[in-house]
Amino acid sequence: MEIIIDIEDATPLFEQLIAQIKEAVIKGNIKPGAPLPSIRQLANDLNLNSKTVAKAYRLLERDSVIQAKGYRGTFIHPDAVANSTVNLKEWVETRLAEIILSFREAGVTDSEIRIAFGNVMNKRKI
Repeated sequence: MEIIIDIEDATPLFEQLIAQIKEAVIKGNIKPGAPLPSIRQLANDLNLNSKTVAKAYRLLERDSVIQAKGYRGTFIHPDAVANSTVNLKEWVETRLAEIILSFREAGVTDSEIRIAFGNVMNKRKI
């Protein structure tokens, strides 16, 4: 699993981490039951504050995407795929709302946004 944190992105670092772990689960790059690095190890690998990784892990555990097993470590939850899908939908909708708001602030009409969205989806096979 490769995680890339973009410090220039307006999305908070812990949310980038959450989204990438969920995406890896959904794509099957991380299987249920697979171990995750410790908070300290991942923070060191990504050059993040350990509190940022701890917050991401806490929220992922709350959403049943990961599960902490005491001294044995942290693992992908058996139901992580289903739980990530629901949450990913919410994340996508939130990100789209942010993008649409920025277009509106730039003066683009809703009709122009819908047409452009349709064009991009059709041309790029997203």
